[in-house]
Amino acid sequence: MHPITVILEIVAFLWMASEIALAIVTRVRRRTAVVQDAGSLALLWGAVAAAALGGNVLRGVRAATIPLPIPWLHGIGLLILVAGLAIRWTAIITLGRFFTTSVTVLENHRLVRTGLYRHVRHPSYTGLLVAFLGVAVAYANWLSLIAVVVLVLAALLYRIRVEESALVAGLGEDYIEYRKSTRRLIPGVF
Repeated sequence: MHPITVILEIVAFLWMASEIALAIVTRVRRRTAVVQDAGSLALLWGAVAAAALGGNVLRGVRAATIPLPIPWLHGIGLLILVAGLAIRWTAIITLGRFFTTSVTVLENHRLVRTGLYRHVRHPSYTGLLVAFLGVAVAYANWLSLIAVVVLVLAALLYRIRVEESALVAGLGEDYIEYRKSTRRLIPGVF
């Protein structure tokens, strides 16, 4: 196995382990708050599982193979994955105690407008999407790439709708004004 492939697999494993750890750690934070998730976390995990399965199955379709050497695609995928994780973790650290893996407005919740949140409302989801794009590139197949990105994006769009509804209800006019000055995932675009 090529060294870049090993590194890619290690980073992907550590990423998944960190997501599980986040779910465990933030479960404690939301004990005194009302979870308003509307099934979006379960949907997101389901989409991730379907994306991984679909990406693996579809990468066997030779007609859709990306015509670059596998080590290159794994290297490109690794770089994109690490960039996505950097965005995601920067957003999580910026939110601090307000970050939870379930849609929850905590006691004394306040709107964070610093760091990446000056530019987009959901930078941790931007990072998540970029990270999955990196994984999708590593599958070395156009169909796999499309399946992974579409499944994860669809789940994230639902989750964003649920989260924004909860934030409007919990933070009121402050969040409504914030939505007018920022985009959801991509600065100046969407």
